[in-house]
Amino acid sequence: MPTNYLWSAGVAALLFAQPAFADEAGAVDEVIVTGTRAADGVDADRIGSSVTVITSGQMKDRQVRIVSDVLRDVPGFAVSRTGAVGGQTQLRVRGAEANHVLTLIDGIEASDPFFGEFDYATLLGDEVSRIEILRGAQSALYGSDAIAGVINYITPTAKEVPGGSLRVEFGSQGTLGGAGRYAIAHGPFDLVVNGAVQSTDGYVTQTLPGGRRKVGSELQSFSAKAGYQVTENLRLRGVLRYSDTHAETNNSSFGKGIVDSPGTYYDAKSLTYFVGGDLKLLDGAWTHSLSYQGVDAERDSYTARTRSGGNDGLRKKASYVTTYRLQTGELTHLLTGAVDWEKETFQNTSPASAGADTTRRSIKNTGLVAQYDLQVGEVAGVGGAIRHDDNDFFDNATTWKIQGFYRVNEMIRLRAAGGTGIKNPSQTELFGFNATGPFPFRGNPNLKPETSEGWEGGLDLSFLDGRVSLGATYFDAKLKDEIFSYFGGAGLPAACPAPPVGTSTTCNRTSDSKQHGVELFATVEVLPELTVSGSYTDLNAKEAGLEEIRRAPHIGSANVTWKPLDGRATVNLNVRYNGRQLDSNFSGINAPFPASLPKVKPATGSNAGKVVLPSFTLVNLDASYDVANGFELFGRVENLTDEDYYEVFGFPAPGRTAAVGARVKF
Repeated sequence: MPTNYLWSAGVAALLFAQPAFADEAGAVDEVIVTGTRAADGVDADRIGSSVTVITSGQMKDRQVRIVSDVLRDVPGFAVSRTGAVGGQTQLRVRGAEANHVLTLIDGIEASDPFFGEFDYATLLGDEVSRIEILRGAQSALYGSDAIAGVINYITPTAKEVPGGSLRVEFGSQGTLGGAGRYAIAHGPFDLVVNGAVQSTDGYVTQTLPGGRRKVGSELQSFSAKAGYQVTENLRLRGVLRYSDTHAETNNSSFGKGIVDSPGTYYDAKSLTYFVGGDLKLLDGAWTHSLSYQGVDAERDSYTARTRSGGNDGLRKKASYVTTYRLQTGELTHLLTGAVDWEKETFQNTSPASAGADTTRRSIKNTGLVAQYDLQVGEVAGVGGAIRHDDNDFFDNATTWKIQGFYRVNEMIRLRAAGGTGIKNPSQTELFGFNATGPFPFRGNPNLKPETSEGWEGGLDLSFLDGRVSLGATYFDAKLKDEIFSYFGGAGLPAACPAPPVGTSTTCNRTSDSKQHGVELFATVEVLPELTVSGSYTDLNAKEAGLEEIRRAPHIGSANVTWKPLDGRATVNLNVRYNGRQLDSNFSGINAPFPASLPKVKPATGSNAGKVVLPSFTLVNLDASYDVANGFELFGRVENLTDEDYYEVFGFPAPGRTAAVGARVKF
């Protein structure tokens, strides 16, 4: 984003402060739209699966600029980013793989159809948004990708949060950030337009001695969300979102002693869209939703300022969902049916010199969903769903889910859920990426989809008029036919043909990957103006008895929010702990490691060839003050203690950074 835009936004923020029209926190956080295919959603306390909602108030208090940062506070989540903002960012939920969680943005499947997962490096945070997180297998509702759960990033409508806002901030490492939002509701029509940018000059990310190049990034996003109430029973809605990410990178050394890589970067652009209509009949007892959505994603990589790779992915999806609600005394029956038609098209667009398979391919899938839920007042509920997917490339698949809850009394709620999941192979896994070059990677078109089955049980406690909430969940899952990359040597199953010497490929494992663990979470309102919350995950994730990489066995988070001066000020302290974890060593950096890799050690025994990344604790401090009605100053310090740490081997994470800024609402 041009610098003059940021200065203009800053001037506007300083000169045109006016009263806001609505409380940004909203009043819809108890209704979960992601936990069911029914259009009206479901109350959070009537779901047997594990649910976490990050409210708009929490987004604002923690000054979320990159959405993946706040997801580090969610139980069961492990986040890894390759160094600086803009580096590839992956989420692993409950020990599953990074491509096993489905990401929705305003209900739109947002993953890149080429890679088969969503890169969270590209998602900027809007402080009036909320995030719904459903953990556990959800393929019975959403199909492929939802093995470990679903994340739905939801922006509010104009009727929920009307008015406008402007934000601008400046910080260390040449950070510039800004956002603008305007929402108008007039009669039956409402419209929201939104834009944001976050750029930084970055820092030196090379771990080899002699590295001097700073790696920075620029992230931009623009969106529009509209609705039109045609009649009392018919509503039309649409969403349009565009993101543009430019991020510098450094090539890995691969044992060749490369230190800095000038002119190495990637550009990623994504356009997502949604149009739909909702119809209510029989006094709202019978609902119908018809929608069409899609994503058009393009990514290009450059080495020495010359295009060295690229890919295109296109998804088109049409859905029809209908729900009938039958009320008989204390019993509420919900019967839901859904049809999803989807077509994914992808192509490797790398230059001819890469030797890539550039064939343009498409895969079609039709999914049929049947869901039934029974609620017994506010005391108990059970439900289940079954889905059948008819795929024109892979074998057809059927997945299922069951869940239920029982409220023992006002203080104790028991819940449980179980189900199966499926994840289809990506284009890269099927057909490779490059056939020539120093590290040729060939795909395997005979891959089978990965499948999983798992269950969970939990206990929720609430007392002192809801000021104290505690929860615990035990989960257990098993992944079959896990897809892995084979780089030579022992360990290739007999069912997989050996690739040419010096060439890597993909294959389905014959052994199972197992994950189980415990999630603990708590929220305590110490005083009306002081809230403390926290989460902890104890994870055991192993494949063939070996610990999985980038999934620390122990992860925890604590957050303290203080709102003095009658709520005009906010101070937020966030502490995140990530235990020691394993990682692969693709860097070619051999032991003994240089001093720029503090406390990193080579793994031994059965984990030989990997590295052990030490544990780390990050402290973040945010503060804001409402100077006048609608005008606010804020500041934050991230990694307050200037911790040296790695989430991915060979990519040092940022040191201490700080930013200050202003926000105006009108």
